[in-house]
Amino acid sequence: MTNQLANSYDVVVVGGGAAGLSGALILARARRSVVVIDAGAPRNAPATGVHGLLAREGMKPAELLERGRAEVRGHGGHVVSGEVAAVARDDNGLQVVLSDGRTAGARRLLVATGLVDELPEVPGLRERWGRDVVHCPYCHGWEIRDRAIGVLAAGPMSVHQAMLFRQWSDDITLFSHTMAPPAAEEARQLAARGIRVVDGEVASVEIADDRLVGVRLGDGTLVAREAVAVASRMVPRADFLAGLGLRPQAHPSGAGEYIPADASGRTDVPEVWVAGNVTDLVAQVGAAAAGAAAAAAAINADLIAEETRQAVAAYQAPVLG
Repeated sequence: MTNQLANSYDVVVVGGGAAGLSGALILARARRSVVVIDAGAPRNAPATGVHGLLAREGMKPAELLERGRAEVRGHGGHVVSGEVAAVARDDNGLQVVLSDGRTAGARRLLVATGLVDELPEVPGLRERWGRDVVHCPYCHGWEIRDRAIGVLAAGPMSVHQAMLFRQWSDDITLFSHTMAPPAAEEARQLAARGIRVVDGEVASVEIADDRLVGVRLGDGTLVAREAVAVASRMVPRADFLAGLGLRPQAHPSGAGEYIPADASGRTDVPEVWVAGNVTDLVAQVGAAAAGAAAAAAAINADLIAEETRQAVAAYQAPVLG
């Protein structure tokens, strides 16, 4: 990593995960001046491997990012360590301000900062997150297949989550925790699939010999489990956009918040695009990278249109003499 920032770029990419690096690579290959500002806190850091990414199955997340950084640099892009604190508009476009005071001008901004997973306040969950406490069956289902899996109800999608994980194991228990037990049609669906429902608040996740062994209820009962799935509340890392009037909104699914954008990733602020989990809460690594690549192509097209307008205006301007 380097701390050297140029005064201005065609595009500043905020976020150095798979999405940000993918977008930066497309832009660098389009011969745009581009910098990736990476705070160094990827969401998937606790995971032992990246899953579901063709030809990279099981690769360590850190290795994937290191390869991505090398590819961006190899095409003339910059990758800089730092955290963006604010973005403001000035006469030349956008001004990106880092928390240490460094600044860089940008004609366009691609935000790929991802999100933060907010977990229920249950002892043991955070410590095991990304290991045997998971959220996505497509990311982790294969690794915990055929195990005794508990699903901790934490939001409106918890019954759906239990039904999904039933594809990977026939031993699924849904813990209602602080939510009302499923009723009516949902209860029938769970029963039909052989999913047990345990009522009562969960007190902790029990660990022995560095592995999850059960879920402890508030009354002291221990229900043996080998893994726990929980739907986190997902919140985008986007506070720095508030100065532009761009703030997260409640996601229609009820799963958290997101930055809305059109199909190309363009937000309500014309110079700002978003990609990856900051706008698509369920995007896996491949989808996040693909979304950023599409956004980068749209940004390049937008810059070309702007440059063409400027060139036409200059070409048609009368010569004074």
